[in-house]
Amino acid sequence: MRMSRWVAQSLLAFALVSATSLFGRDGQELSWRAGIGRRVITPQTAVWLAGYGSKREPDGKIHDLWVKVLALGAPGGKRAVMATTDHMGMSKTIYESLYAKVQRRFSLARSEFMLTFSHNHCGPALKDDLVDYYPTDDAQRHLIAEYSDWMEDQVVEAVGEALDNLQPAQLLKGEGKCTFAVNRRENSEAEVPKKLAEGTPLKGVVDHYVPVLAVKGQRGELLGVLFGYACHPTTLSFNTWCGDYPGFAQVNLEANHPDTAAMFFNACGGDQNPIPRRKLELCERYGKMLSDAVEEVLARPMQPVSVGLRSAFEFVDLAYDELVTREKLLPIANGNSGLHARWAKRMLKMMEEGATFPTSYPYPVQAWQIGNELLLIGIGGEAVVDYSLRFKREFGPTTWVCGYANDMAAYIPSRRVWEEGGYEGGPHLDEYGRPAWRWAGDVEDRVAGAVHRVVEDVRRGE
Repeated sequence: MRMSRWVAQSLLAFALVSATSLFGRDGQELSWRAGIGRRVITPQTAVWLAGYGSKREPDGKIHDLWVKVLALGAPGGKRAVMATTDHMGMSKTIYESLYAKVQRRFSLARSEFMLTFSHNHCGPALKDDLVDYYPTDDAQRHLIAEYSDWMEDQVVEAVGEALDNLQPAQLLKGEGKCTFAVNRRENSEAEVPKKLAEGTPLKGVVDHYVPVLAVKGQRGELLGVLFGYACHPTTLSFNTWCGDYPGFAQVNLEANHPDTAAMFFNACGGDQNPIPRRKLELCERYGKMLSDAVEEVLARPMQPVSVGLRSAFEFVDLAYDELVTREKLLPIANGNSGLHARWAKRMLKMMEEGATFPTSYPYPVQAWQIGNELLLIGIGGEAVVDYSLRFKREFGPTTWVCGYANDMAAYIPSRRVWEEGGYEGGPHLDEYGRPAWRWAGDVEDRVAGAVHRVVEDVRRGE
């Protein structure tokens, strides 16, 4: 029986549509499923800005703050979800609350959900993060709690949107370079402009790589671009809502690629600063430098990421060097530093109420093996650049490290930085509200040991 022309055309169209669902217009296989979600999280109330330890009432907005979510799905149903935000830091309280909500609503395992924050200092203060840092009163604490609860709901809704929008996609990766980050431990901020003008090399280790993950749809369109950089977003110190240089980089990329979500993660930038700084035009310049670096990667041939997804997670106990005592707290509680006095008084009150302080802190470590081409490691707190350099050396150049994942925790020094001391390696855990001044000297060994364990899990498929 001869087939009618209409039937033949219909079958041909169906075959073409089916082929397009497996292969994009460029002929690349679309084995992945990917979805994007996003919500504006700019505060609508007078919650203070985070960072710098002072009262900072908002006075306006340069651009909105966002949570943007990338959801990945592999054959067999395995999923991974990364939420990127323009916040300064997430407390363990917020992380645990958010994870409980996404687990309950979307059945995500802990290893499948990664909460990241850019460490932007022109975003809002959050609940239980740096609780002694700011001279807050009851009214401000209420605003912070109210905003934090609302923000959590926006994150959950963005996760839902990303999972609902899973569609055939291709993942491609590449790495670029951007050079404005400066090792702030080794270079005086006042001297850097002169050295740069003279062409004098700056001191100290840096990690100027820019990892880029492109997510493309069935027509080859750019659905999303995830990129990272190791540097504090502390170009600005005014009281205006803004995403600092990562915010400008995202705005630039989305202007150049309409209908694309640009998502930033901070690598191990705990000891890296944008220098010179404190001017809006410098912030815009650094954002342009970073977005240009991403554009250069997107313009070159990128490496396709093969299908396959495995995840692992561990809390590792980071030991404290010395717990607080009443004798050492009393003079601090009556001292001249408001920040440290608030902390000391809170510690003393807890002692009077019979609290027993823990001798360690549960620190989050996470790994995703994405295809054969990409190992993504997420570690909490403000890890110094030594960690990303170490893990790329140990696990290979296909390794990316997100250093501000899941929990603000505190500065995480390497052994080198711990021995040198200073702000990132010395006795400053009190500023993060911990019942101690410093990590024990084996902090790098403990973090690295946990990283090796989760990487071994994902590389052997457990």
